[in-house]
Amino acid sequence: MVVLLAGGGSVLMNALIDKLNKNGHRVYLLTGQKENRFSYRRVFEKYNFTYDSGSIKDILDSVKPDVMVFTGAYDTNFSWESPRQEAVGYTAGLMNILSAFSMLNQGRFFYLSSQEVYGASHIDDIKEEEPHSPKGFRAMALAQGEEVCANYRRTQGTDTVVLRLDHLYWVPEKGEMEENPCFRMCLEALRTGKISANDRHSFSMLYLNDAVEQLYRLFSAQSLKNACYHITSAEEIGEMKLAEMIQAEMDSGIEIVDNTVGMSNRQILAGDRFQEEFGREIFSHYDTGVKQVVRFMKRHSASFLTEEDAGGGLGVKAWNNTRRILKAAFPFLENLIGFVIFYFLNSRAAESRFVARLDFYLLYVLLFAVVYGQQQAIFSGFLAVIGYIVGQMGVRDGFDVLVDYNTYVWMAQLFIVGLVVGYLKDQLRFITGENKSRVRYLHGQLKDIEEINDSNVRMKHNFESQIVNHKDSLGKIYDVSSTLEQYGPEEVLFYAAQVLSKLMDCEDVAVYTVANGDYARLFSSTSPNARKMGNSIKYTAMEEMYGEIRERRVYINRNMEEEMPMMASAVYSEDRMQLILMLWGIPWERMTLGEANRLTIVGFLIQNAVVRANRYLEALRNRRYVEGTNVLEEDAFTLLAKAFFNAREKGLTEYVLLEILAEGENYEKVAAALGSSIRQTDYMGILKEGRLYVLLSNTNRENAGGIMERFRKVGYDCRVDETVM
Repeated sequence: MVVLLAGGGSVLMNALIDKLNKNGHRVYLLTGQKENRFSYRRVFEKYNFTYDSGSIKDILDSVKPDVMVFTGAYDTNFSWESPRQEAVGYTAGLMNILSAFSMLNQGRFFYLSSQEVYGASHIDDIKEEEPHSPKGFRAMALAQGEEVCANYRRTQGTDTVVLRLDHLYWVPEKGEMEENPCFRMCLEALRTGKISANDRHSFSMLYLNDAVEQLYRLFSAQSLKNACYHITSAEEIGEMKLAEMIQAEMDSGIEIVDNTVGMSNRQILAGDRFQEEFGREIFSHYDTGVKQVVRFMKRHSASFLTEEDAGGGLGVKAWNNTRRILKAAFPFLENLIGFVIFYFLNSRAAESRFVARLDFYLLYVLLFAVVYGQQQAIFSGFLAVIGYIVGQMGVRDGFDVLVDYNTYVWMAQLFIVGLVVGYLKDQLRFITGENKSRVRYLHGQLKDIEEINDSNVRMKHNFESQIVNHKDSLGKIYDVSSTLEQYGPEEVLFYAAQVLSKLMDCEDVAVYTVANGDYARLFSSTSPNARKMGNSIKYTAMEEMYGEIRERRVYINRNMEEEMPMMASAVYSEDRMQLILMLWGIPWERMTLGEANRLTIVGFLIQNAVVRANRYLEALRNRRYVEGTNVLEEDAFTLLAKAFFNAREKGLTEYVLLEILAEGENYEKVAAALGSSIRQTDYMGILKEGRLYVLLSNTNRENAGGIMERFRKVGYDCRVDETVM
């Protein structure tokens, strides 16, 4: 197999080259730069061309690769110090390569992307079909690269495959900066002796060796079922846990700073597609991969630190202080060595008629003034004066040298020239430093402006969507909620969940009825996910949620607790809680005050319909129940059973209909015997030629067995009636 790799030198690139070489494949390399600044492992042929070069097509025609890999997110040719400019060059280079590759009409093109294209937090593992949500120019450039690959696949028939790597990390090169969480925490520990961690942030990381193994399986596959794959370990780890692992391995007084603020942020890629096609086995788990990174960075800490860094433990701090002292003393040592050399040259120059008039001491002072500035100019000036006087005292009397007018003129000349040149050097260094600081400050400001702009653009799109769709307008909300009036009193609660789902644009909605002061019973729901809390809940034990809905406020799950709904609200009637509305499938960016207000309005409109239905049923109570019992008359029970049947057909609820085998017995006697065995949310009534039935709401056949056994214990057999209403 002929493989063409495109990318700058990096640990990942070297690992890919090694893996392909070991398996007998011929590897070509497109470096993406005119001058080779990096050392690469052994490749068959190397091409030093930029990605936007017109020679790319000729290179591809010559190589005719079976597989081409564009390293994309891990290409070291792009520093991303100026993200806006880099994004333009990145996209243009990728377009040029893809256009040339599409003309080959052979081979497969792999584009390496990363988890950065998903900037937002996700409750569940992120699947390949999840829409992009990039933040920043780099992430947007990566996402745009994926779109370019997809467009070429769709319009040109090019076999392009996108591979997203999940928080890839590895043992870095000496002094090389990386972007993965493990490296950042290790570097912070070395520089400051502290590690900042947010306990609400979690992710998964993939070690380089495992990533290369999975990538190779894709590169060497004869055929692929999909155009996009996630390369991930799928092993979740929180920032705090990672910080503790690094702290334990550093073993040098590292302190963990708890920065747990803000909302939860979870970002883990799902690797189901790769797992199904190739199987996935992770060899380097966190306990080995993280340890290797920490040990290497600790052993070579000097290459990652600067003189301003405080350092971690006592050993590192001592080395940093020693290094700082040596660095400060080095110019003086160098100056002394220079003085010895120039003293020797000056003594030899006196014997030569060609350079006798050349002032070596002046050159010596000028040299150190130009290189180091005023401080070394003064020091070298003093050394030069000492050298001059010592040299003159060898041929003249010392007193004559000290009273010689020319000696002081020469000294004045020496110091004036040295101080002026040194001053200019210091000013130039100061101006250069100021410019660099200003550029860094402006880059920071630009980054802040970009983030603000991204936020403003999202808000603009949200407002545009609201204006165009009118889904949030009060008129639209009232129009949808008023559809509840077309249903019978028995059906209102079922379709309240459906209406709530439509108005809140949420697929997972559940409606619970409050059975007593502590418990609520599931009445209707729109999905299995909305039913995951179970058919019966003790809502008063959910302190945070109960505290909010008790005060008639909307509960918002800001901590992103998986076992709790994303939002919840209660419906009251005459200061008594009747319903609890729960929404599960809402992304965190929509959990805002605006959404809470919308849920409040929708809840009031649903409340009106529910209260109206309950009052209607209460008014007809004497006509609906057999006198002196809680047994519904045949007409009323038939309507109720049909409502449950229709709701079950639409996936809104479950129920079981039990026929009580008590033919000929008094309804009042049977109702009294069975009353203590049924739940508050169950119904008893007459159906089908005067026979007695019990309708168990939100119950399936498996759960009905316990209630049937209770009925038998009080002396009444029953059977499940599965007749279609």
